[in-house]
Amino acid sequence: MTVADHRAARTSGTRIRAPLAAALRVASSSPGPLPLTWVSVPMAPFDPIDVFAAAQALDLEAALWLQPASGRTFVGIGRAWAIEADGPDRFATSARASRDVLASAVGGNDGTTGGPRLLGGLGFTGRRPSLEDPWGPFGPASLVLPTFTLARESDAAEVTIAIAPGRDDDPDPDEVEAAWLEIERRARAAVGSDDAVVSSNLRVVEERPDRATWERTVGRFAGAVGRGRIDKVVLARRVLLEAPSDFDVVATLRRLARSAPESTVFAFVRDGTTFLGATPERLVHTSGRRFETVAIAGSVARGRDDAADDVLARDLLASEKEREEHQVVVDGLRADLAPIVERLEVAPAPTVLRLRHVQHLATPITGSTRDETGLLALAGRLHPTPAVGGAPRDTALAMIDEHEGFDRGWYAGPIGWLGADGDGELMVALRCALVVGRSATLFAGCGIVADSEPAREWDESRLKLRTMIEALGGVEDPAETST
Repeated sequence: MTVADHRAARTSGTRIRAPLAAALRVASSSPGPLPLTWVSVPMAPFDPIDVFAAAQALDLEAALWLQPASGRTFVGIGRAWAIEADGPDRFATSARASRDVLASAVGGNDGTTGGPRLLGGLGFTGRRPSLEDPWGPFGPASLVLPTFTLARESDAAEVTIAIAPGRDDDPDPDEVEAAWLEIERRARAAVGSDDAVVSSNLRVVEERPDRATWERTVGRFAGAVGRGRIDKVVLARRVLLEAPSDFDVVATLRRLARSAPESTVFAFVRDGTTFLGATPERLVHTSGRRFETVAIAGSVARGRDDAADDVLARDLLASEKEREEHQVVVDGLRADLAPIVERLEVAPAPTVLRLRHVQHLATPITGSTRDETGLLALAGRLHPTPAVGGAPRDTALAMIDEHEGFDRGWYAGPIGWLGADGDGELMVALRCALVVGRSATLFAGCGIVADSEPAREWDESRLKLRTMIEALGGVEDPAETST
């Protein structure tokens, strides 16, 4: 938080009673059931993690969307309305439901550009998790319209207040404002520590698959690719860690924001469990008919310094195996988009994306659709990309279901935000963990092609896990001392 931010935070709280009362009066005159009612008002710039911490301290449902490189931030608090669809039709079902409730909404802006935004995720498969599954609190998919949504881009900040549609009666605007002022008060009082408690005592409780099973499965998958049964399949690991004391979620988010500025830092809280991470991979961003996506696949470690990084990057670009894995993703995205696009621009060659522990091949893809498809319809066409599933898609997903040994839940699924106009942004949930108390469940996956070596893929998965292990306060890879 900058000095200017702290100075602004010491000013009086954001007043929402009067504009909210006016919007509720208009809504009460609407025929039929009371519509979704909302207002957006300017506010002082804020530290998004401080606000998230305030919501956590009040035991409220919360969501964080933080992109340090672009300056775009959303924090959602509470739940005014939600759509929780499942199955393969969850994208279309969510699009219809959100369009219907937002189209009839009553509200307005007070000198802002904001409006209602939904935050959440759509799950990897859309299957409903069992109650005992770690993903139980999150369901198969969930897009939530928060009661309070804070938005910030550069130095402009605002808060949108949403009141549920179909309610029996209106809330008291004074009570809504009081709830908001308490959140502001707690956010201003947040300590703002940058560091999680460091611990070398993280313990591996469970791994699925274990190393022996992983190596057998990688060998089986690579053989299937070599025989021409499939072009690529992505195998993931789930690692359950335990710490001596409760993990500090807020400090973990601060560490991710500092160490992964090129990524999107996210967190979603459901019933005391937090799904959080820092993902580098965009599924799709839409604005009208325009869209942006990216192919990310093919990996190598970081070096000790810039010179070593450059050598490893050149090796990555020259690797036939890594280029093959990457090209499968590019070709898959091109094929999925071809039937609906008016224009498609694919970068002529991949570049190297450098993250904290790993470097990836990346190819940006942009274009425009023939019609205004909308975020969710486009995402439903693209997910899961070959970067997280495989190709051909149906064959790869069947192999994952048979051999992986756990349900991915929201891992590798689309997460993000959706605006009232049907546009928004979805990222792929990678470099992530489910955190509850002293337990953290981490995920990492590797793309398997014909030349994949089981030991090398295992090491690559450990590299990808390090982002979250360090963010959670670990100082070493616990797998090194437990397996």
